[in-house]
Amino acid sequence: MKTKTLRKNKVNVVTLGCSKNIFDSEVMMTQLKANNFEVEHESKEEDAEIVIINTCGFIDNAKQESIDMILSYADAKAEGRVDKVYVTGCLSERYREELQEEIPNVDAFFGTRELPRLLKTLKADYKKELIGERLITTPNHYAYFKIAEGCDRPCSFCAIPLMRGKHVSTPIEELVFNATQLAAQGAKELILIAQDLTYYGLDIYKERKLAELLEKLSDVEGIEWIRLHYAFPTGFPMDVLEVMKRKKNIANYIDIPLQHISDNMLKSMRRGTTMAKTNALIQEFRKAVPEMAIRTTLIAGYPGETEEDYQQMENWVKEMRFDRLGIFTYSHEENTHAFKLQDDVPEEVKHERANRIMEIQSAISFEMNQEKVGQTFKVLFDRAEGDYFIGRTEFDSPEVDNEVLVPKNQYVRIGDFACVKINRAEEFDLYGDLV
Repeated sequence: MKTKTLRKNKVNVVTLGCSKNIFDSEVMMTQLKANNFEVEHESKEEDAEIVIINTCGFIDNAKQESIDMILSYADAKAEGRVDKVYVTGCLSERYREELQEEIPNVDAFFGTRELPRLLKTLKADYKKELIGERLITTPNHYAYFKIAEGCDRPCSFCAIPLMRGKHVSTPIEELVFNATQLAAQGAKELILIAQDLTYYGLDIYKERKLAELLEKLSDVEGIEWIRLHYAFPTGFPMDVLEVMKRKKNIANYIDIPLQHISDNMLKSMRRGTTMAKTNALIQEFRKAVPEMAIRTTLIAGYPGETEEDYQQMENWVKEMRFDRLGIFTYSHEENTHAFKLQDDVPEEVKHERANRIMEIQSAISFEMNQEKVGQTFKVLFDRAEGDYFIGRTEFDSPEVDNEVLVPKNQYVRIGDFACVKINRAEEFDLYGDLV
């Protein structure tokens, strides 16, 4: 039974998963608004007639979160609290038939590249003139900036090519135009995302063009930080480092998921590299841009990972002293190359290994942060929370990295830069005062 009046033509968009999904939701919301829909992102009002869930299908935990969200809104529809429920994104792309059978109360399922079909279902037009425009769901001063879709890499554990398709680069001139629009709307930071930034340009220009793209984006007036997420180590275009060093508004930061360091694991993972090549690349990064913060991601418990393989990774993490590090436990994904292998590392061992790595990284982060005490950093403030204004340095990305906390009695405006002298540090937080 309906408990409240639903607002006709109001759409609540719910986003799960990574920053690429956030980008896709923002594009979808722009199209809906242009078709005279009232649109909110993850609305707390619960008065929307229509709910669209943008799902993640990357690993088991993410899939379960998406399924739980779909079920909760399917129940809400059965109770009359919403009229229509639509599901899009990676989980829907990958498991559409199974989802349709198991959750029939959902009105329709759409894949990752079916926005025009979703709009048509809602009796809305896909407006090509809006390509590049987005309703930003992040704070206005930063935006995720997708430069390519899909992936051509053959990594054995990864289902992303099954869900996102082949790599497709967006032309440079289109990206510069989009960046100019975002800057006009108040964006000061662009966070470049793709399944693989370093492959950018190979499909349309027949050569890697990330460095040229960075050159042109760095000239967009109003953009003060450009941040690189999701670079691939094999075939990394070294001219990117030269541009990073020369251009002051390209953040000294890179997110480069390395996944493992044991040669046995790297070969089975089909990463196209070795321990020696990986270490040489990191040394090149630190030589070319000594102040660069390096974030990486690892996998614990990949099929066949022995205690010796794991120990090699643990020792390497201690030696490399990455600025930022995250680790996943291996998820055995259907239709990937690794699915043919036996998932032979017990779950408790996977979690134990991941926890040990994070304990080591926490200690490294604490030590590195102590070295920042007494130093002054340029900080971009994202939000106010509790007794603090909370921001980030150029060495930190939203949601995943260190934060800088300044007491509220030292007023700053959200979205502004300010200089902060650090007076105290914990594992993942820095405390300071405005200079």
